[in-house]
Amino acid sequence: MTAINQSSIVIEPSRGFISLKLKAIWDYRELLFFLAWRDLKARYAQTMVGLAWAVLQPLLMMIVLTLVFSRLANIPSEGVPYPVFTYVALVAWTYFAKSLDRGGSSVVAETNLVTKVYFPRLIVPMSAVLGGLVDFGISFVLLFVMMGWYGIVPGLQVLLLPLLIGMSVMTALSISLWLAAFYVKYRDVGAVIPLLTQVWMFASPIVYPLSMVPKDWQWLYNINPMVGLIQSYRWVLLGTEPPDPLLAAQSGCLVIVLLIGGIAYFNKVERTFADVI
Repeated sequence: MTAINQSSIVIEPSRGFISLKLKAIWDYRELLFFLAWRDLKARYAQTMVGLAWAVLQPLLMMIVLTLVFSRLANIPSEGVPYPVFTYVALVAWTYFAKSLDRGGSSVVAETNLVTKVYFPRLIVPMSAVLGGLVDFGISFVLLFVMMGWYGIVPGLQVLLLPLLIGMSVMTALSISLWLAAFYVKYRDVGAVIPLLTQVWMFASPIVYPLSMVPKDWQWLYNINPMVGLIQSYRWVLLGTEPPDPLLAAQSGCLVIVLLIGGIAYFNKVERTFADVI
């Protein structure tokens, strides 16, 4: 726990197995926002189109996937136009994948900061995950344009969209904490993250509907927390079939367990970061 007065900062070890260090994170909120803003600026510095990449990346992916899986493979899309069916999933997936990429390598990338200055280390992966929300929000602009083009009007369930965005942040942070902690000790994680996201993408219902997965296997398939999230985004925004409440609860519980476990493990090993990194 960190206590701050006008003249000194007293650093004390964390108490308990799980500590969110909310007070310490609030005390260092300016650093959190600075790191998120600096990451955003660095990402688009010296690019020709800047923040437009937040839209172009999922848009180009959507075009390619539509040509391959809708036109050639004739994959169904639960009664909605395939481009918007896929783009909704890609918006959620792109935020998750980029958060894993940036969050997983965030502590190692901040070596100079971590080894020289005290601050709650949780801020580092948190800033990487929260910084992606800007891209996430911008990519929704094209989604709403596409929904207007196809005449798709969401129902009252769209009011649940902020809850889904919160779940997306929790899901991305839960995995990022594990990856960031492992990456400090095992640099192999840097090679594993791109492979993990590629495999994970095709293990999620982005280019195909959940109905194509045999019902007997859906309980196992839903261990993937992105399944419930993508289904929920499609239901909230496009009015497709709502996710099974039991399977959605299963995904939600898994995310909470992963997040609590990630915080506990990150807190346990963070005191060794400066020596190992």
